Amino acid sequence: MSLSIRELSQLKKIVALAQGLIDKAEAAPADQKASTKSATKRIRRSGKELAAFRKMLKAERKRGVSATDLAKEHGVSMAYIYTLK
Repeated sequence: MSLSIRELSQLKKIVALAQGLIDKAEAAPADQKASTKSATKRIRRSGKELAAFRKMLKAERKRGVSATDLAKEHGVSMAYIYTLK
């Protein structure tokens, strides 16, 4: 299979772009990658604490606080807030 000059130049361009992306990814500091994952610390609630937390979330939702604000403030997902009944 022989490639034309145009096809060969297109392949070289693709390889150069891919190599540039790989170089950028490797150059990023490792602590920066880890910090984005550990930015939101997970808190496990159980028993009475969980019941009180859920009750508080329901009350705030009834008062009109948005699910987005509650999710950011308390470190839970919006889906969790929407599933509360």
